[in-house]
Amino acid sequence: MISGKTTLLPLFGYPTEAFKAPLIYNPWFESKGIDSIVVPLGVKPEDFAAVFRAAFMTTNIPGALVTMPHKIATVSLLDGMSTAVRIAGSCNAVAKRQDGTLWGDMFDGVGFCRGLARKGFDFAGTRCLVVGAGGVGAAIAAALAAEGVSAITLSDVNTNSAAGLAQRLSHFFPRLDARPGSNDAAGYDLVVNATPLGRPGDPLPMEISRLAPETFVGEVVMKAEMTPLLQAAQAIGCRYQVGADMLFEMIPAYLEFFGYGSATPDELRAVARISY
Repeated sequence: MISGKTTLLPLFGYPTEAFKAPLIYNPWFESKGIDSIVVPLGVKPEDFAAVFRAAFMTTNIPGALVTMPHKIATVSLLDGMSTAVRIAGSCNAVAKRQDGTLWGDMFDGVGFCRGLARKGFDFAGTRCLVVGAGGVGAAIAAALAAEGVSAITLSDVNTNSAAGLAQRLSHFFPRLDARPGSNDAAGYDLVVNATPLGRPGDPLPMEISRLAPETFVGEVVMKAEMTPLLQAAQAIGCRYQVGADMLFEMIPAYLEFFGYGSATPDELRAVARISY
């Protein structure tokens, strides 16, 4: 029941028809008796800055979620931001602090790494390949660096994007060996597909023939649980993480960020009104 006491968390994006987050957050809020609701707000890019600023002029919006295509544009509207936002150049969570200023963070990478940790992956000293140096890839690379991996190779069809991300990682994590490179999967403890490639018929994002059974394979694509990459990795004998795991591991981080406590992925899956 929405009342005058209900706090709203806008989910900014465009278009909104495929948004899944409200079908996870809102059932969880209801199950915990929390008087908050996530509301999808479809905003075209040319209107985003004005709508974003206006939303935070209200008194019952303590924060917001941000998804495509507004993650990059949000950065210029913040008063302060995390290291992950500075590295990724994008933001997907905004909190209004007591003084009215806006603080931004990025949880794609946090969710991805929480999932790996839950599956027993040991980050310390590992060598990682991240294919895709856009917003999601950059967020994952930043989170991996924060977890203490020793080396990250960044591969992207846009070599400038990969090189720029490597420079930002090196600036904030000077002990990290961060460099642009190829998508050859040989010799890594972890390989990550952070590209949109994941539908049947898409080319594989990395050289799968070079993948070893000991390598952990991570996916971000959620169109299907077992993408062609994960099917190939499974056949080789690799441990792997499906794309939806990142989402369900990310939401607890959001809840903590907004001051709602936390939840386990299993709790969220139990109340969610979606299936993967």
